[in-house]
Amino acid sequence: MTRRGGTRLALFIGIPVLAIVLLIIFWNWDWFIPIVESQASAQLGRRVTLSHLHVHLGRTTRIVADDVIVNNPTGFPSDIPPLARIGHLGIDVDVMAYIHNRIISIPRIDVNNPVLEVRALADGTNNYTLQLKKSPPPKPGQQPSPSPKIGDLTIEDGQLHAQVPKLKADFNATIATHAAEGIVAENGQTSEITAQAKGTYAGHPITAGLIAGAILTVTDKTKPFPLDLHLANGDTHVSLTGTIEDPLAFAGTNLRLVLSGSNMDNLYPLTGIPIPSTPAYRISGQLDYVTATQRIRFNDFRGVVGNSDIEGTIAEAPQGKKPDVTMNLASRNVDLADLGGFIGTKPGRATTRVATPAQRREVARSTAQSNGLLPTTPINMPKLNAANIHLHYDGHHIEGRSIPLDSLIVTMDVVDGAVDLHPIIFTIGTGRVQGDIALTPETDKNIKLKADIHFDQVDVTRLMAATHAFNGAGAIGGRADIDSTGNSVATFLGDGNGGLAVYMSGGNLSALLIDLSGLELGKAILSALGVPTRTNVDCLIADFDLREGLVTTRALLVDTGEALIGGTGDLNLKTQTINFQAESRSKNFSVGNLPTPIKISGTLKHPSVGVGIAPLAARGGLAVALGFLAAPLALLPTIELGVGDPHKCGELVEEVKHQVNTGTPGRPISGVPPVKK
Repeated sequence: MTRRGGTRLALFIGIPVLAIVLLIIFWNWDWFIPIVESQASAQLGRRVTLSHLHVHLGRTTRIVADDVIVNNPTGFPSDIPPLARIGHLGIDVDVMAYIHNRIISIPRIDVNNPVLEVRALADGTNNYTLQLKKSPPPKPGQQPSPSPKIGDLTIEDGQLHAQVPKLKADFNATIATHAAEGIVAENGQTSEITAQAKGTYAGHPITAGLIAGAILTVTDKTKPFPLDLHLANGDTHVSLTGTIEDPLAFAGTNLRLVLSGSNMDNLYPLTGIPIPSTPAYRISGQLDYVTATQRIRFNDFRGVVGNSDIEGTIAEAPQGKKPDVTMNLASRNVDLADLGGFIGTKPGRATTRVATPAQRREVARSTAQSNGLLPTTPINMPKLNAANIHLHYDGHHIEGRSIPLDSLIVTMDVVDGAVDLHPIIFTIGTGRVQGDIALTPETDKNIKLKADIHFDQVDVTRLMAATHAFNGAGAIGGRADIDSTGNSVATFLGDGNGGLAVYMSGGNLSALLIDLSGLELGKAILSALGVPTRTNVDCLIADFDLREGLVTTRALLVDTGEALIGGTGDLNLKTQTINFQAESRSKNFSVGNLPTPIKISGTLKHPSVGVGIAPLAARGGLAVALGFLAAPLALLPTIELGVGDPHKCGELVEEVKHQVNTGTPGRPISGVPPVKK
C-alpha cells in the first residue's frame, strides 16, 4: 500500500471516529427539547415547555426533564400562574419490555417540587380541562395495545392551590409520598400518597386528609389499593375507608362511607345530588360500583335523620349531561317534622336527638320568628334540574303523640326539573289519603302545580286515638284539587284554583276541633258554640271553593245528633287571614238554647274567636236550623261514593230536602219535629 493510500484510509476511518468522539463529547439532549415539547403539547392540548432534558441510556433508560411548565389555555388572564410547574421530572423506561413485548413499562416516576394552580373564572372557563389526544382505535383484527405498566411514584414537596368561584372554593393542599408498609416493588421501592387540604369550599371551611395506595397497586389486581379519606366541610363530615381491587375500573370495592352533619342539603356541593333541607343526620354504608349498570352505589346504608331512622340504597350513573340517581329508601319510624324541608319549612324539632344545642336553638328560633303558617321558602330551580332522580320511600310507622297518620309511601320522579309524585300515600287506620302531584317548570322562577288528592275511608277511630282522650268511629271521604303557578307552598296556595270537599259520618267533634285547630282554639270554639266537650258527630259535610287563593264556603254542616252547626265565610291564603262565622241550632228548639254566633278571624297562625255581628240567618226556629242543610243537598251522590256508608248523612239530607223544598211535614229527623207550614 502506498503512503498516499494509507493516508486516505486513515482519513476514511478517522474522520467518522473523530465525529463520533466529538458528538459524544459535545452531545446535548436539549437539542430534542422542541420535539418533546411538541409531542407533550399535542397530547395535552396545552402548550408545554421545559428548560433541560437529560437521558441516561441503558436497558432501563432514565429520562429527566427540568422546569416543566404546563401553561394555561390561550386567552386565560396572564396574571394567573400556569396550571402546573414541575421542578424536576424523572421517568424510568424499561426499553427491553417494549422491544420484546410491546409493553410500555415505567418502573419509576420521580416528581420534585410540583406546583399546581387550579383556577376557574366567574364565567365558568377554567385552566384544568385538558383536551387530551385520543389514541386511534385498533384496525380490524388488530389487538388493542396493552395498558401502560406503572411502578413506583414518588412526589416531593407538592403544592396545590384551587380557586373556583362557582363552587365558592379557595383552598391549598400539600401532596407527598412516603414509604408504604407491606408492599414491595421489584426494584425494592414503593410509596403511598398522602395529601392534606385546608381552605374553603361551598363557602364553608374545609379540611381534608387522604392516604392512598402506591401507584404500583393501581394496575396490580393481586394487591388491593388502600384508601383512607377524612373530610370536614363546615359541619359536614365524610369518611371513606377501605380497599379497591381494581382502581382503574373502580371494581372489587370494599369501602365504608360515613356521612354526618347538620343538614343533608350541604352534601350537594360534594355529591352533586340535590337533597332538601333536613335535621342533623348520621348515616353509614358500603360504597361500590356495579359494572353491569355502570352505577356508583351507596349500598345498604343505615342511620338517623333527626328523630327518624333511614336505610336503603342510592345508585348514581354519573355518565351523561347530568347524574341519574335511583333511591330506594325506608324508615321504620319517621317523624314528619324531619320532612319539613320537602315543603319549605324548617325541618326537625328542638328535641331532635342528634342535633347540637345550637341546632336546637335555631329550630326553635325559626319557628318562633315565622310570621305565617304557610311555607314561603322558594323551590331551588337549579338544584331541581341538577340531577334526574327516581325515588321510592316507605315510612313504615309515623311517630308523634298527636299525629293520626300511620305510614307514608312516596313514589317520585324528577326528570329535567319536572317533579312527578305518583302517588304519595298516607295511611290512616284502614283508610288512606292518596295524591298525585305534578310540578312542571314554566319559567326560570315559576312552576306549574297540579294536584289531585283523595280521602278514602279515612278511619275516624284512628283519628280519635291520636288525641289519647276520645273515642270515635266512622269514616271520612272526600277530594281536594288545586291548579296553580308559583315557586313555594305559600304562592301555590295564594294563587291557586280548585276546591276541597270532605264528608264524615261518626266521630267526635270535640276531639277533632281540638286536635286539628289547636287545644286552646278548639276549646274556645266549642265553648262559644255551646257544644259539650264530648259530642258525637253523626254527619259532617264541608265543601269549599278555591279561586285565586281565596277559599269560600259553599257548604258546611255538622250534625251532632243534638244540634246542627253551620258555618260560612272565607279564608284568604294569599294574606293568610281568616274571616269565618259559625252558629249552632239545637234540634230540640227553645229560645234559651240559641247561642250567639261566633266569629273566627285573624291570621292562620294566630286566629281568634269572638262574638259574631249577626246570626247566620234570621232566627226563625227549627226552619233556620234545617236551612243549614239546603246548600249541601246536591253533594249527596259524592257523599255516597266518598264515605261508603252515608246512612246518617244520606237520611238527614233526604229528609231535609223533602221538608225544606216542599214545606210539608215529614218523619222526625233524629228527634227533630217536622217543619210546620
